[in-house]
Amino acid sequence: MDGNGRWAKQKGKTRVFGHRAGVHSVRDITECCAELGVKYLTLYTFSTENWNRPALEVNALMHLLIRALKKEAQTFHKNDIRLRSIGDTSQLPEACQSELLEVVADTAGYSRMTLTLALSYSGRWEIIDGVRKLMAQVASGSLAPEEVTEEKISAAFNSNFLPDPDLLIRTGGEQRISNFLLWQIAYSELFFSPVYWPDFRKPHLIEAIESYQDRDRRFGRVREAT
Repeated sequence: MDGNGRWAKQKGKTRVFGHRAGVHSVRDITECCAELGVKYLTLYTFSTENWNRPALEVNALMHLLIRALKKEAQTFHKNDIRLRSIGDTSQLPEACQSELLEVVADTAGYSRMTLTLALSYSGRWEIIDGVRKLMAQVASGSLAPEEVTEEKISAAFNSNFLPDPDLLIRTGGEQRISNFLLWQIAYSELFFSPVYWPDFRKPHLIEAIESYQDRDRRFGRVREAT
């Protein structure tokens, strides 16, 4: 969800103003995905690198997260949406952790769609964390090195409850992955939108999905002639 700061700058506002505006896009896109039958939606909300931003912005983002979770709980209940998270959430302020755990518990029985927030997350962090878990199993003798497979690596990840993404959308015009789900997107289709996140709405999502529907997904295989 990129472009909040640049969107705000264009309007002569602070970056925090842009982050607040981005919450409206989260609600719109979440409800739209549920309507379209999307089963899993993962939002890159706060990366491990984002901790290096100015303290004022980080603190504002944490307060915004708490407020958004409280307010958007109604959206989850209304749309039968389950909330989950990935990332090193132990790094979040205690108030954020508490609010997050409460909403996660309250929505655990919902099944229409799973909305996952990537918080204090990075792909490299997740891979390192997973490798450490596997190394501990090898050291304890419960896992032999030759038994390490793609499936066991995926199972060791913090995001092991998620299927690999079919489509990755990045807003804001930048064309890079920025350390997001590095292992899982090996065969994902990518869509880069020039639209800043606060302006990203249902028509832009539909555009990305229609582009995805036109792709020929071969997963490394050659399509046989018919």
